[in-house]
Amino acid sequence: MNEKLLREIDWRMKVFDSLSFPTLVITPDKIIVAGNQVFFDKFNTTLEDIVGKTCHEVFYNAKQCPNKQCPLPTVVAECKGQSSLHSVTTKSRKKLWEDRVFSPILGDDGKVAYILESVRDVTRVKNLEIALKETEAFLEKIFTGSPIAIVVSDRYGNILLMNPAAQELFGYSSWEAATNASVADLYPEGVAAEIREHLKDETIGGKGKLHNMNTTILKSDGEEIPVEITASIIYEDGEEIAVVGIYTDLREKQAVEKKLKETRARLAQAEKMASIGKLAAGIAHEINNPLTGILFYAEMKQTELAADDPERGEVAAVIEDVNRCRDIVKNLLAYSRQSNPTKEIVQLSEVVDQSLALIRDPKALMNIEIVKEIYADKILVHVDRNQICRVIINLVMNAVSAMENAGTLTFRTYRDTVRQQAVMEIEDSGCGIPKEHLPRIFDPFFTTKKLGEGTGLGLSTVYGLIRENKGSIDVKQTSENGTTFRMELPLLHLIESAEQES
Repeated sequence: MNEKLLREIDWRMKVFDSLSFPTLVITPDKIIVAGNQVFFDKFNTTLEDIVGKTCHEVFYNAKQCPNKQCPLPTVVAECKGQSSLHSVTTKSRKKLWEDRVFSPILGDDGKVAYILESVRDVTRVKNLEIALKETEAFLEKIFTGSPIAIVVSDRYGNILLMNPAAQELFGYSSWEAATNASVADLYPEGVAAEIREHLKDETIGGKGKLHNMNTTILKSDGEEIPVEITASIIYEDGEEIAVVGIYTDLREKQAVEKKLKETRARLAQAEKMASIGKLAAGIAHEINNPLTGILFYAEMKQTELAADDPERGEVAAVIEDVNRCRDIVKNLLAYSRQSNPTKEIVQLSEVVDQSLALIRDPKALMNIEIVKEIYADKILVHVDRNQICRVIINLVMNAVSAMENAGTLTFRTYRDTVRQQAVMEIEDSGCGIPKEHLPRIFDPFFTTKKLGEGTGLGLSTVYGLIRENKGSIDVKQTSENGTTFRMELPLLHLIESAEQES
């Protein structure tokens, strides 16, 4: 019988030693009664060194257990296994992680007689866990801190994630508000389905890929915003699980492109006008000499004719046509900047009043309501007063023609303090300018009037005179309800004006 018991004990010890984890057998009061070979090898000790000692004496070299969270009392009380994670710092300052598992051994009375305490090195797993958490935290910082809008949805269109940039772009005050929306709510009707089709089309960007597609999104308040979208379907084991969309707001880019396009158009217009100006100056000088001769002989002929001579009307018509040609030549010279401007400091509102008083045909304004929205303070500019008067008169007469001699004509002046410009707007309630004509309205000889009713030099002369005074002019807006011309001139400050006068 003793041999059988010894063999059984020997067999059990062999099983105990074969455990792959360092393991101790301890009593409920923490006294060590046995240890396996793996434990002795790992901790470089022997059975004689540890038997009879408490586990905290072996592990912590302490009389009292420093681990306030030790699960051993719970194991004894509940007769159930427990575990506890510990960090251990070696002499070389290397940090290790141990998972200590406590497994109860019950006696015949059903109470805990002994406890197996296994020490498992989980340093590699714990380091991987820490690295994973750090990576997740890093990715979350990238996601939340990205200035680019990012939206993640599931395969059914439910929004899973939306970073703060996306919340701002789509107009949601919080993540909770965004969770109540679906992908279809982020686009105008039909756009979400179109993007979905592109994502599925392998000929566009590849399987589940969409690169740099310009489209329109819908803010929560209904505003449409142009964006560039890059999207991708996320697969797991060949199954679609989510869709990621990255959005770039194109409003600022389009505004810059529009401004650049307008600048290029103005530059091209300036170059074209300069070339035409040289040609106009040459033509004006060549025509002016014969016109002077024709006018001289026509006036001599008129003085020789009797008052009732039938030829007198024909000669008068010749004189009238010659004077009309001379006006054209004068406009050509003004347009080509061949005149000699005399600049002075003037108040913009005074030029408006003076220009209206100089209109030769007051009847043209009889059915026109004049509205003046004049800036309260003085707006001073350094210009040729007569040239600016001619500009205003030309614009007024054009407006009267567009309104067919009846309507409202509004003069508006104000300061653009950011760009340091004095601004005058002349707004009419006429028929507007056709869109296709806008690029040519300042071209010499371009007119939409019937043959013989206009020379096409009015607005081109306006353009030349404004440029002569270092200003600019353009059409602010035009529609079937009227047109607004916007004229800008360099703003003159009071200090600068005092220096000019001195």
